[in-house]
Amino acid sequence: MSAGILNVTRNDDGQFEITDARGKMVEGPFDTNAAAWSALDRIDHDKMPSKRRSNKKVLWGKPEKSAKRNGKKAARSHASKDEHRMKVNAAKAPGWVRSVAAAKFDPTGERNYRDHRLGTFGAASEVRRIDPAAYLAKKAANEAIRAVNNLECGSSQ
Repeated sequence: MSAGILNVTRNDDGQFEITDARGKMVEGPFDTNAAAWSALDRIDHDKMPSKRRSNKKVLWGKPEKSAKRNGKKAARSHASKDEHRMKVNAAKAPGWVRSVAAAKFDPTGERNYRDHRLGTFGAASEVRRIDPAAYLAKKAANEAIRAVNNLECGSSQ
């Protein structure tokens, strides 16, 4: 378009314009500095002469379709397909990946399994209820058995 040097400048209204070396407006005004510079890049093809820049937005994943009459039904079927795909992919995963994923997605289940395996210790353990009379009776019976064993062992020597 022009062979001279192009610049982005701010005008009196606070908007941005592309001007040439003489100060004459080439294109504009633009609301933002970024919009002015992108327009300047479009004008100046010296940056990438072999490849033209596109104004299309970059789409990641599938583009969203416009809302239809039966959008809820389509969204439900899409969600069920996604869920099925996740289950199939999870079944294909190796064992160690499945165990890590299970711990991540079901932390309470993992915690219950771990506690079942290890048991509980210290203050977290359940308090045993002991009847004092039963304890004393069992202790007396054990002492009687020990005394009898001591007598038998002593008499055989």
